[in-house]
Amino acid sequence: MEIVERVRQGDVRAMARLMSLIENYSPDATLALKQLYPFTGQGLIVGITGPPGCGKSTLTDQLTQEFRRGGKTVGIVAVDPTSPFTGGAILADRIRMQQHSLDAGVFIRSMATRGHLGGLAKATYDVVNVLDAAGKEIILVETVGVGQDEVEVVKTAHLSIVVSVPGLGDDIQAIKAGVLEIADIFVVNKADREGANKTVTELQAMLALGPERSEGNPPIFETVAPQGQGIAELAQGILARQAHLDREGFRQTRQRERSRALFLELFQERVTRRLLEQAIANGSLEETIERIADRDLDPYSAVEELLGKAGL
Repeated sequence: MEIVERVRQGDVRAMARLMSLIENYSPDATLALKQLYPFTGQGLIVGITGPPGCGKSTLTDQLTQEFRRGGKTVGIVAVDPTSPFTGGAILADRIRMQQHSLDAGVFIRSMATRGHLGGLAKATYDVVNVLDAAGKEIILVETVGVGQDEVEVVKTAHLSIVVSVPGLGDDIQAIKAGVLEIADIFVVNKADREGANKTVTELQAMLALGPERSEGNPPIFETVAPQGQGIAELAQGILARQAHLDREGFRQTRQRERSRALFLELFQERVTRRLLEQAIANGSLEETIERIADRDLDPYSAVEELLGKAGL
């Protein structure tokens, strides 16, 4: 396919076109992704998550600038809230990163969650693979920042950054729903605020009390993103953490888990779609729903009945 070759050459228009096809579930997108897949696996995928207001977008912007200074190409996937009117992304994150819009070494894609939970859009896996196949060395995936349950990023990223800030009400607001376990690096942003030292101390205490991790406890960095303070150290810390994970074989393990998650999600989606299409085509779907609504059939038996008819 021509679009595959153009993506491999880093053609911006081809990349944007393919990403749009992915978000619209086009069969052409699937064909292109199949051909691009052998060229993936080279880029470092860094997930950035944390609560609203912690400065993820500014941090992503500053990290991009720092990596570009080091000569690395960067891809950014900024997952924004979904517009209630158009269903598209509310482009707040991309607007903050306009300084990179003319840099050929940076590609930014804003994506709408479209109701998908976990802080990521459903098509994020595939968009990341497009950036990877296009040769982006660092791929930053910024989650939407809707709460404390954004642990899905760990299935997409090789390395996950959890951003916290002092003074948001909870002592450690980012650690209440399993986020502690997914972090490879902690960042206390807006560290010029009162209480920053307390936040760092509490993070250290939580890590000391938590289970021992085979890859070692994550480092903690303090930053003031708008002023660029601590950004160079954080960028170096990311590359150092990557080198450590590579040496110890953890990156390969995570790549395998990422592949597992992608396969299972695709498999579940395709099987569900095929079963529903079959049920719609033979008219059994509406009939089954009517029986459930009339209490002639319970939904659990209905599912088993549908699977039985499909030989499953």
